[in-house]
Amino acid sequence: MTTKHQQILEYIRSLPVGSQISVRKIARVLNVSEGTAYRAIKEAEAEGFVSTLDRIGTVRVEKKEKEQIERLTFAEVVRIVEGTVLGGKEGLHKTLSRFVIGAMRTESISRYLSPGCLMIVGNREQVQRMSLKSGAAVLITGGFTASPMVEKLANEYQLPLISCSYDTFTTASLINRALYDRLIKKDILYVEDVLQNQPLVILRPDDTVRKYYHLVEESGHSRMPVVDANGRLVGIISPRDVAEAELDAPVSRYMTRNPVSVTPKTTIASAAHRMAFEGFEIMPVVKDKDVIGVITRQDVIRALQIMNRQPQVGETVEDVVVRDFNVVQTPDGSAVLRGQVTPQMTTSGGTIATGSLTTIIQEAARVCLRRARHVDMLIENMTLYVLRPVPVDTTIDARARVLNDGRRYAKVEVEIADKSDVFAKALVTAQWIER
Repeated sequence: MTTKHQQILEYIRSLPVGSQISVRKIARVLNVSEGTAYRAIKEAEAEGFVSTLDRIGTVRVEKKEKEQIERLTFAEVVRIVEGTVLGGKEGLHKTLSRFVIGAMRTESISRYLSPGCLMIVGNREQVQRMSLKSGAAVLITGGFTASPMVEKLANEYQLPLISCSYDTFTTASLINRALYDRLIKKDILYVEDVLQNQPLVILRPDDTVRKYYHLVEESGHSRMPVVDANGRLVGIISPRDVAEAELDAPVSRYMTRNPVSVTPKTTIASAAHRMAFEGFEIMPVVKDKDVIGVITRQDVIRALQIMNRQPQVGETVEDVVVRDFNVVQTPDGSAVLRGQVTPQMTTSGGTIATGSLTTIIQEAARVCLRRARHVDMLIENMTLYVLRPVPVDTTIDARARVLNDGRRYAKVEVEIADKSDVFAKALVTAQWIER
C-alpha cells in the first residue's frame, strides 16, 4: 500500500525540471495536509531532486549523481561569490560544466564558449552578449551591473546573469575552491555506495522464534531486522535475545526495540565505528523509517580497503599534514614516521598546531598497528601530553610502540621527538575491525 508521503514524492518526481513547488499547492492538488506536504518536500530535497534557491523558491531540479558531484549549479555559484542575480532566474537550477575567464581579445573568446559554461568577465558588454547568445551564463565581476539589453537576453535565453563585488581572480579562486571541496567529497564512501541489491531477510513482529532460527540457517546472519506491515523498522533480533525463548513465541516479545541503524547517507567510516564499538556483524539501513537493506561487517571491511587503495583527487587537511611524512626503518627494526613541520601545520606563533600534532600521532599509531596485525582499525581514544612546543621547520620522528594488543582493542604509546628533545607523548587506544 502506497502511503501519502510516497505519493507526494512520486508526484514531485513527475514534475518537469524547473517547476516551482509549494507546500500549499501540493496540499491542494493531492488533498493532503500541509504538514504531510512539507515533510515530503524536505525528503525530496534531501534526496537531491528538489532544491530551494535564493529569490526563486523551491523548484524541481535534476538529481545530482555521485559521479557528477564535482559540478555546481548556478544558484550555488551565486551563494559562493555572494552575488546578485540580474536576470535569467529561471536557469539558476542548471548545472555549469566549466567556467571561462574573459581576459582575452573579443574575437578569440568565441572558441571557448559552449552551452552550460560560465563566462567570468568585467564590464565588457560585447563579451556578455556573445556569451549569452552562445548558451553560456555570465558572471560580472567588480560590482558592475548589466545594461537592459543584456538583462533582456539573459531572461530570453533563461541563462543566469550574475554580478558580484569581487575581482575576477578572487571570483575564479572561490569557485575553484568549491569544486575542489566537492572532489574531496567525491572520494568519501557512503553506505549507499556499498549497499548490495540482495533479497532482504527480515522478520515480522508476529513471526515465531522457530522461523528466526530457520532464517539464520538459510542466510548465515544471526542478527535480523524486525519490520511492521509498512516496512518500518520496529526492532532487531539476535541470538542473545532468544537464548532462552520459547520456539513458538513471537519475536516481538524478545526483540530489541529502537535498534541502532544507519541511513544511505551515513559515511562508511561512521558505520564502521558503530559496528566495531557495538560488536555488530550487521546493521539495518533505513530511509524515511523504511528498511531498504542491511550492511554487513564484510561490506564495511571491503569498502575501507577500497578507500585505502584509491588515489586522492582532492587533499583533506589530514592529507596535507602527513603528505611529506615517510615511514623510516630504524636500526632496532622498528618503524618511525619522519617529516618536517611546515608553515601550513603551525599556529600564528610558529609552533605546530594541536590538530596537526594529533594527526601525526594518529598516523604513527596506524602504521605501527598495521605492522603488528594486517587488519583495519579505528582510533577510539587518545591522551596527549605536550612537553614543549615544536618549532616550524623542525624534522621530527613519531615513534610508536604497542603496549597492549587484545582481541578487540590495542593500546599504543607514541613519542614525538627530534635528535635531542622529546616534544610530546600520547597514549592511543584503537579498535580492530576484523572479519
